Amino acid sequence: MDWKEHAARLAADAAHPASRWRPVIAAVPRHVFVPRWWTSGADGWTLRDGPAMPAENWAAGVYRDKSLVTQVGTLHADHAGPDDHPAGRPTSSSTLPKLLLQLYRHAMISDSTDVLDVGTGTGYGTALLTRRLGEPHVTSIDVDPYLVKAATERLDSIGLHPAAETCDATGPLPGGPGRYDRIIATVAVRPVPPSWLAALRPGGRLVTTITGTNLIITADKTPDGGAAGRTEWDRAGFMHTRSGPGYPPAMRERLTEIRDAEGDRVTTSPYPVVNVSDGWELYSTLGLILPGVQDHYEEHPDGTRTAWLLHPDGSWARATAVGDQPPEIHQSGPRSLWNTLDGLRADWLRDGSLPAYGANVTISPDGSLHFQRGRWKATIPATP
Repeated sequence: MDWKEHAARLAADAAHPASRWRPVIAAVPRHVFVPRWWTSGADGWTLRDGPAMPAENWAAGVYRDKSLVTQVGTLHADHAGPDDHPAGRPTSSSTLPKLLLQLYRHAMISDSTDVLDVGTGTGYGTALLTRRLGEPHVTSIDVDPYLVKAATERLDSIGLHPAAETCDATGPLPGGPGRYDRIIATVAVRPVPPSWLAALRPGGRLVTTITGTNLIITADKTPDGGAAGRTEWDRAGFMHTRSGPGYPPAMRERLTEIRDAEGDRVTTSPYPVVNVSDGWELYSTLGLILPGVQDHYEEHPDGTRTAWLLHPDGSWARATAVGDQPPEIHQSGPRSLWNTLDGLRADWLRDGSLPAYGANVTISPDGSLHFQRGRWKATIPATP
């Protein structure tokens, strides 16, 4: 494949002309790191096999500013056949370049920065960091041995040899205490692993996202061994850290049980049915105050809209209405989940925003997070 023209176009899409990352993107062949990937449709996940396609189709598929899923459940696209249609959740991907650059910008990387890249994945992000900083300055880790092996081989094939190790990111990290100037995670955590704080040099910075939210946290190490920073105004969502080959079943798989069940409490709401995942502020604030909550939304041709909320403690809620009419709410369990959501919507109408974005964040040495914006406060404890 004559990939350079495609990489240059991707660089122009993802980076400002004055960005030092623009020539980096143009110099990295993304198709090497994503020979095969999965796409989602009505029939579930379908394999896309780049080498089996005409070169222009392969290039069009991978040289675009999109995230590409490369593993679903435990089935990596490298090991799949055309008749495979896995039904699990994505467990690895190649992150869209513009989002990678967004994280790198928050990290404030200089040419001599030592970076720990948490979440090797395909190795594409590792390649960008290595091309910019040089091999001695980049260490990449992933919990999945195959991902590390494949990424290392593909990096080697284009002449890049950063350190890459199989490692559970929530435990001890390679290099020991005070090894890194920056830790940049393309996986979400909750809370922050204490090993990350220990691995940062004094004044070092970590950039990560919080599981169950779209919050990007940037925080600089403080003398007490913790860190201080804020939630950024922009946002990102990543798969959360895992310790095994896949994730446990999602709460939303309980939908078959409660899809049309009669709730213990039946009320109406003054607000239309909302797709919580599309409401960034709602989703992130709800995820902070109700750890583990998940949502699902469906809209039908007749205009009926239904949204569900589910919580690990057994609580659930369902809101149904036609169009923007006041929905009927069914709720069961120890928490009234939809009441909590409606409380946030009332706050938003009163204040014009919700406080999760732009909040100050203090991270204790044990990894607990403390958020504050004005009078609003929230905490993610070190242990659930």
